[in-house]
Amino acid sequence: MTLATAIRTRVRVEGTVQGVGFRPFVYRLAASLELSGWVLNDERGVLLEVEGPADGVEAFVRRLRSDAPPLARVERLATEPRPPMGGRGFRIVESERSGEPVAPVTPDTATCEDCLAELFDPADRRYRYPFINCTNCGPRFTIVRGVPYDRPLTTMAGFEMCEACRAEYDDPLDRRFHAQPNACPDCGPSLVLLDRSGRELPAADPVGAAAAALAAGRVVAVKGLGGYHLACAAADEEAVTALRARKHREDKPFALMAADLEAVRELVELTAAEQELLRSRQRPIVIARRRPAARVARGVAPGSPDLGVMLPYSPLHHLLLREAGATLVMTSGNVSDEPIAYEDADAFDRLAAIADLFLVHDRPIHTRTDDSVVRSVGGRAAPLVLRRSRGYVPESIPLPVPAARPLLACGAELKSTFCVAKGDRAWVSHHIGDLENWETLRSFREGIVHFERLFAVAPRKVVHDLHPDYLSTEEALAREGVEHVGVQHHHAHLAACLAEHGERGPAVGAIFDGTGYGPDGTVWGGELLVGDLTGFDRAGFLRPVRLPGGARAIKEPWRMACAWLVAAVEDPPPPATLAGAVAPGRWRDVAELARTGVASPLTSSVGRLFDAVAALCGVRGRVNYEGQAAAELESAADRSETAAYPLPLDGHGPMTLDARPTVLAALRDAEAGAGAALVSARFHNALAAATAAACERVAAAAGLDAVVLAGGVFQNRLLLERTSERLAAAGLRVLVPERLPPNDGAISYGQAAVASALDARGG
Repeated sequence: MTLATAIRTRVRVEGTVQGVGFRPFVYRLAASLELSGWVLNDERGVLLEVEGPADGVEAFVRRLRSDAPPLARVERLATEPRPPMGGRGFRIVESERSGEPVAPVTPDTATCEDCLAELFDPADRRYRYPFINCTNCGPRFTIVRGVPYDRPLTTMAGFEMCEACRAEYDDPLDRRFHAQPNACPDCGPSLVLLDRSGRELPAADPVGAAAAALAAGRVVAVKGLGGYHLACAAADEEAVTALRARKHREDKPFALMAADLEAVRELVELTAAEQELLRSRQRPIVIARRRPAARVARGVAPGSPDLGVMLPYSPLHHLLLREAGATLVMTSGNVSDEPIAYEDADAFDRLAAIADLFLVHDRPIHTRTDDSVVRSVGGRAAPLVLRRSRGYVPESIPLPVPAARPLLACGAELKSTFCVAKGDRAWVSHHIGDLENWETLRSFREGIVHFERLFAVAPRKVVHDLHPDYLSTEEALAREGVEHVGVQHHHAHLAACLAEHGERGPAVGAIFDGTGYGPDGTVWGGELLVGDLTGFDRAGFLRPVRLPGGARAIKEPWRMACAWLVAAVEDPPPPATLAGAVAPGRWRDVAELARTGVASPLTSSVGRLFDAVAALCGVRGRVNYEGQAAAELESAADRSETAAYPLPLDGHGPMTLDARPTVLAALRDAEAGAGAALVSARFHNALAAATAAACERVAAAAGLDAVVLAGGVFQNRLLLERTSERLAAAGLRVLVPERLPPNDGAISYGQAAVASALDARGG
């Protein structure tokens, strides 16, 4: 072939193409087609030039998409003709570090089958090495400090590769070519077992010693990918009880880690969709229906018919589960309401009173990330994400209206996330938690700094919730030299769902949650909106009642039962179902608050309506964690019950859902001896029917065909499925969150979508 018959093409590839084996894939593809040229990583993704016969170059470009590595995602591919240069061979050249980084950093990925085979192969040099990885798996986001994603910009920078590892790293034909965490027992991170004072315990096999301690009923803190877990034997009632007491976690379910799918099936009934979620490269916690004979302690998930289960996702987890020979509780390494511990000194400071032993390694974690939590809903291909973190973050999510100026969106107060955006990309953070203590706020601030540096976002616009007392709002308003934009809470929910589906609206939105700041000064939470990315109208709402005692009513659902009964009959006696749980004098005091409105703002919250019904049917009068009463009410429901309580709609003015008859009917059934299963089912059926009917009317009046279902209440699978079914049967298009949670974890992205759309409109 001569220069006259050759062509040369420059190719720019953008998307998830760093840290996923894309360059060696390009090298092998070019070699197989006998093409010459080069490839490198830079701040935008992958840049390459390829030269050879026209048919070979065309096939090469075509296969860049079709044959890309499993962890890669090609979002853009642009070609540009270049003059042929001659030359032989194809080279992988050093990464460029000029310009503004925009290349996506990939999430941490579960150990691949090739590495697992080596991990348990006695003849392999990495046999039982807890940090085995390759280009197709292992830590990414939790170890990266900057881009391009090269070893000097990761927490592996302090580990110098031995000759054998370096040879793999430098060989484009090797599975570990440029695998940045590449290491082996001779040159990489190592494990030690420590007591709670930090003293190293003599153990030739720290994993085996830790497994023996777990079998003996001990609690072990395990340093993982994104932070510490607290582990104990799942079937050991004493160990689980001790862990609950030390962690100050009274009722909230613990997550479980089982060795393999067979072990998971002994615990829960798995659908095909749930099985795929468990085996996905993200390896989330999957909420599934508990088997009656599941061998787990009662204290693992008290009051819940479900269990949160996951499979091992790191080689250390695989080794520990195999050695333990039993399912383990694997819960976040923290005291309740604090962020997960990820730095060693902090872990010992905060977890020494909880864990008996610490299984620790010396590879630093740069960014803490909790395990992600999902559940399967109906026949939908996409899961319902309850917590988006490890395995999913920091994949970018497109913005349907590009951000004209770089921006930061600070999210809400509970289930906090933040979002940075520029152009048509938004990066939503990992789950931060509830901004109620210094540790969580520090994590929020540090995360923002890291994302701004990682994705080269220097915000010129900062977006916040309208609630003036949210710490996220305070953080946003403390930024100087930027434009501040406030976005109403429920509008952000609507916008987040629209935007992740690539839509701008308008659409009808049923946005149901616990609390959101209403522009009218009331507490919103049961909203029917008609809106798009730039604005909304409140087309309807749940009939407001008082929130007696303000925030105390969130902790004590019986107060909401009192408030709804006061709204229905004015002077209700304490229900028989609450006899013994609430003193008559206390009931009268709270009823007076509800009647007078003293220290009792109005609320349209559907979340608080769930609380009221849960209290009335004896499910939960007081809660120990946010959303507990609603979750337990859903769990109690008899799925075979088809009857529904009345929940009338008032169409005079904004559509009003009047739940007073609903509450009275629930009380009558409960006091007549009906169980929580029947009361819950009839309540769910009533709310689903009323919501669908209201959305149909609003959509017809507005001439719209799309309905968004969002807000934390729609984490409820039963309500979501039954409402969606009714809307679909009415011929409406139903949009529900898929890549982001329906809860406040999506608020920051919704804020970014609104701010970008307002910029484009000139508002």
